[in-house]
Amino acid sequence: MHVLLNTIRRKRNHKLPPGPSPLTLVGNLVELGKKPQQTLAKLAKLHGPIMRLKLGQLTTIVISSPNIAKEVFQTHDLLFSNRTIPHATTAHNHSHNSVAFLPISPLWRDLRKICNNQLFSTKSLDASQNLRCKKLHELLDDVHACSLRGEAVDIGTVAFRTSINFLSNIFFSLDFVNNAGESEEYKGIVENLGRVIATPNLEDFLPLLKMVDPQGIRRRANTYVSKLFAIFDRLIDKRLELRDVTNNDDMLDTLLNISQENGQKMDTKKIKHLFLDLIVAGTDTTSYTMQWAMTKLINNPDTMSKAKRELKQTIGMGNPIEESDIARLPYLRAIIKETLRLHPGAPLLLPRKATIDVEINGYIIPQGSQVVVNEWAIGRNPSIWDNPNSFSPDRFLGSEIDVKGRHFQLTPFGGGRRICPGLPLAMRMLHLMLGSLINGFDWKFENDVNPDIDAGQTLRAIPLRIDKYN
Repeated sequence: MHVLLNTIRRKRNHKLPPGPSPLTLVGNLVELGKKPQQTLAKLAKLHGPIMRLKLGQLTTIVISSPNIAKEVFQTHDLLFSNRTIPHATTAHNHSHNSVAFLPISPLWRDLRKICNNQLFSTKSLDASQNLRCKKLHELLDDVHACSLRGEAVDIGTVAFRTSINFLSNIFFSLDFVNNAGESEEYKGIVENLGRVIATPNLEDFLPLLKMVDPQGIRRRANTYVSKLFAIFDRLIDKRLELRDVTNNDDMLDTLLNISQENGQKMDTKKIKHLFLDLIVAGTDTTSYTMQWAMTKLINNPDTMSKAKRELKQTIGMGNPIEESDIARLPYLRAIIKETLRLHPGAPLLLPRKATIDVEINGYIIPQGSQVVVNEWAIGRNPSIWDNPNSFSPDRFLGSEIDVKGRHFQLTPFGGGRRICPGLPLAMRMLHLMLGSLINGFDWKFENDVNPDIDAGQTLRAIPLRIDKYN
């Protein structure tokens, strides 16, 4: 019997994906922390598009091919639908209440149904169109005021302010951010929380360290979550006091109604966790994508001219875009796709977890292993894309490729059951903001300095100066 078990283990291990030795991996740990998507892409060139890493007690499978990503997102989607839980997300017990990290369960299905039916359905988004239009005009007014004062514009900050105020009006019927100082404060909280969760954490590889928190990651995550929860608590308590005399007909009212009907399905604690997920996911990635899109366009004046020409011919120079215009702007849509190809907001997406042993591409993915799709590497793979490091929106003209999880060479929002529920809203917001900003203004880098941001594949706030108001 003992010999038989050893034989089975040897056969199973023989079919595990290839990967670097632990010693090699330790040598890459520093780089893995700073630029994990790039480090993993380099390792995949040596070990293949399905690669096994062993860090501490955690086995991680890294996917760097659209064909193999399809196996995870579609063919075996149910077997990879659960998540590994980064220890940082256990702050305030968030991982047990988060639509992003919950396992497939009745609670996850209830939260997902609320997102799909109440927030991000076509009917709901069409109904909130006027609110987005109002927030867009406020954005353009702010930028215009900066141009009159001769001030540079931090695109990331103004895009963040527009996104968070839109969401806060949908949720609470009010603006979270009323001035630049508040915008920076909220942006700092959200960005830092996202950064903490994305940082490789020794506790995730060596569970014995969870009692110590050696990098301080969980402590910092707890701080940022506490700040957002304090805001949510204040707003929820105030609403509960006034519910008998006012009816806001917003998302908070809807969720409180559900809570009254079935407290187990949606109590105030779960409401806070849902708002946390949606605000973090719906603001930081939007502002990040907007910064990259504007930076790429300024760096590529021919592409910018082509985009302006399409906008002028379709809706008229200087006019803000309406959502009904997006379908008539194929080049603008191509710019957004190309930006997401080169700079996905979550370069490694969110990790999946193998429920059982699964065979993919001739290899066994062991039960309990973490499965990561390197979206950044797929987007820059020369066997998939011509001149993959070049910004060329024209590659998408006449192409059926979209970002809705059906074309596995471009899945910046993930795919399958765990695809980002906010995708429909994100795409509307990105097209509205980018199209209106480039149609209403001419742009250049502040002091005419063109930063070499691509070298590090990181993007800090890059102030842009308005050259001319159209």
